[in-house]
Amino acid sequence: MRRPRPSVPLVVETPDRVPDGMGGFRLTWQEVGRIWAEMRSGAGAERGAELGAQSVVTWRIIVRAAPAGDARRPRPEQRLRLGEGAAARRFRIEAVAESDAGGRWLVCIAKEETGA
Repeated sequence: MRRPRPSVPLVVETPDRVPDGMGGFRLTWQEVGRIWAEMRSGAGAERGAELGAQSVVTWRIIVRAAPAGDARRPRPEQRLRLGEGAAARRFRIEAVAESDAGGRWLVCIAKEETGA
């Protein structure tokens, strides 16, 4: 395996359930850290959504490892954000695993979803 070259700055966000004032909750996202990553696109697909077709792309996002339980280690319920504001791209993390025998790098399998 070649050594990854993390050159993409990403923001790690974690979900937070906030009361909506009507007895339910709404989901907000809180920034918990910033990391550098190498990103490799994978397979894409189109699926039906409430408001029409939606494009879904799977990404392999490689980051420096942090021990399990460490706040700097990305987790499946989190997401990664590239950019700011309305133009930001978001990648929901589905799985995280060590990518090398020495445990120096993690690979995050994430999905980017955009309207078609």
